[in-house]
Amino acid sequence: MMCAALPAIIAGLFGVFLLWLPISLQAQLVLSLAILALMLLFMMRPQNKTFRVMTFVFSAVLALRYAFWRTTETLPDINEPWNFIPGIILYAAEMYCLVMLAINFFIVADPLDRKPAPQLADDDKPTVDVFVPSYNESADLLALTLAAAKSMNYPADKLTVYLLDDGGTDAKCRQSDPRAAIAARRRREELQALSAALGVRYHARAENSHAKAGNLNAGLSISTSELVVVFDADHAPVREFLNETVGHFRNDEKLFLVQTPHYFLNPDPVEKNLQTFGKMPSENEMFYSVVQRGLDKWNASFFCGSAAVLRRKALKETGGFSGQSITEDCESALALHCRGWHSLYVDKPLIAGLQPETLVSFIGQRVRWAQGMLQILTLNRPFLQRGLSTAQRICYAGTNLFWLFPLTRLTFMFSPLLYIFFSLQIFEANITEFICYSVTYLISSFAMQSYLFGRVRWPWVSELYEYVQSVMLFGAILSVVKNPRKPTFNVTSKGQTLDESKLSPLARPYFVIFFLLFAATCYAIWRYTTEAMPSELLLIVAGWNIINMGIAGAALGSVSERRERRRNQRLSVRRHAILHSGGTSHAVIIADVSSGGLALQFIDGHPVNGLETGEEATIEIRRHGRGMRVPLVCRSMLRRQDETSFGFAFAERTPETFIAIAEMMYCEQQPLQERWNRVQKHKGFFTGTLRFALWTITETLRGFTYALRLVRETTEISHPDAPLIINTSSSVSEPGATYPAAVKGPAYA
Repeated sequence: MMCAALPAIIAGLFGVFLLWLPISLQAQLVLSLAILALMLLFMMRPQNKTFRVMTFVFSAVLALRYAFWRTTETLPDINEPWNFIPGIILYAAEMYCLVMLAINFFIVADPLDRKPAPQLADDDKPTVDVFVPSYNESADLLALTLAAAKSMNYPADKLTVYLLDDGGTDAKCRQSDPRAAIAARRRREELQALSAALGVRYHARAENSHAKAGNLNAGLSISTSELVVVFDADHAPVREFLNETVGHFRNDEKLFLVQTPHYFLNPDPVEKNLQTFGKMPSENEMFYSVVQRGLDKWNASFFCGSAAVLRRKALKETGGFSGQSITEDCESALALHCRGWHSLYVDKPLIAGLQPETLVSFIGQRVRWAQGMLQILTLNRPFLQRGLSTAQRICYAGTNLFWLFPLTRLTFMFSPLLYIFFSLQIFEANITEFICYSVTYLISSFAMQSYLFGRVRWPWVSELYEYVQSVMLFGAILSVVKNPRKPTFNVTSKGQTLDESKLSPLARPYFVIFFLLFAATCYAIWRYTTEAMPSELLLIVAGWNIINMGIAGAALGSVSERRERRRNQRLSVRRHAILHSGGTSHAVIIADVSSGGLALQFIDGHPVNGLETGEEATIEIRRHGRGMRVPLVCRSMLRRQDETSFGFAFAERTPETFIAIAEMMYCEQQPLQERWNRVQKHKGFFTGTLRFALWTITETLRGFTYALRLVRETTEISHPDAPLIINTSSSVSEPGATYPAAVKGPAYA
């Protein structure tokens, strides 16, 4: 291994020699082009670790040469405060990016590929408690998650599922507002009945202290199993979730966490509005497919709040889940890493969840993440924590520092305006210097981004997501910096629908910024054509501003929300079943399933004679040799070439129906893996740039059509889902709560 690394060490030493070597601009350009050529050559052999390390070294040389030039030759005179102060702010933003670049290089230099978990005999498997914390989620959303958790392939006597209901606490049931109190009581009784029907234990604590962390700790106090699994209310696991994770705990007595990726069935608002879902990797896939594996290399992969298995013994050492910050997951992992416990990451989608559907809920979620991570940075100070290795300090500090990106992103967005409108020279360079240092550094940065993340993050997409978030996160970050203990936990809304295409309520500042950048572009062109001797710096700044305007234009499409056609998210499956209709049985293939219905195809390819919309039927599936029958109602028929599909809705939705739905959707992990792999395709820089350039035009125009109300798209729901029906006659209230008996019949959702 030392011999393999020797070329990289020599390249690194040569690079260090080059960093401070005073050379002419021509020599700098030749050096930069030579390094770029070597980088591109080595990138053609990604599996060669020596070449991979040397690629990092060469990229670092260009970055540090740029930093040295930027520090020594481009800063404005300190005696000119109107230039110097904004110049230093821009410089600080760039140095922050270079620090984050170095940290990212360290984290993802050699992502770890874990071997599958060893398979244990039933007698050797540890006991497991599954926690499903809930606050305001509907009963039908919870029903699918609970049914899937209860159906996991694990010995029944070693698996206990808990619904931890923070929406029906004693405090909520006794609050002074009578309407709110009655709603909490009805929710509590409904979920008690649902839990009883599914064989799940229901628990509501006395009060909602410490938000989700407090709720999970309440679950720890009433359970005893060796391992604890956490699933968010909308995160339904596949049947083999425990068999893919639990075995790792037998290999390492100091292992406290096995984290799996969060996989989503629906697009986030940016994906939905740009119509990229299922075609382009989702935003979270870079983190879960590359960064978490990189963190795992340094024993720094952390708890992400759901889809994870934790050891109870470890949690007891820290008094349970940490609740000082509003991101209890990362904070809890930090506390346990400091005590010498280990973590592990399984790079395989084993749950399917929901993302926020609207921009408002999406931004609300990111505000909580940003504020929570910065709380950890300021209150827990991971870079100073005892018990962490140097690598872990770097990983945690980088993870937390990342959430300062809104400050730098907006700095880069508005800096060109200072020169265009006010001729403030906050960056002193001519066009030759800019090409020799800045352009070559930017090319290497984009090349490295494509090299490291090209399969899971397409060109310019990070810049778009960061800008969309930055506009709204800027104030939230300043508030947590001012008072780290101020932020409070807010639950992210899921399962929302939009019946009309329209601008988001948050859209106004994005249009204001776009108009400002557009005006700056027009003014820069006017200056260049009218000034007797326009400076080269004006060309540089104008080009920079045009790129910013393109990002802002694409963001107009991101905040122009398309109508949501689906109430329930479907998962494509290929499963045999029997359809009973009109006294006749037919072999069918279930094509896709959601919590509201399914689509199927007849194996012989021919539709049933006389099968019409509104006709009733029954689908039969089998598990462990036992048949499960679910009543259906035909809703639609779709012919595509030689293939005919029929859409059916569930005629009723009882707890037993959701057990069957979980069996159909989550009996195998393969459908999730196939969807995961399908979109992870490398997109080259040039093709990705062309695609993004097209968005800057089309999405800008679409944003303005929405703003001017030139588009009126609405969605009508012709067939609502069958209500969730639970028999509440035998439900028993938790001790200490006194309230009226539940209303029998369809549940309140």
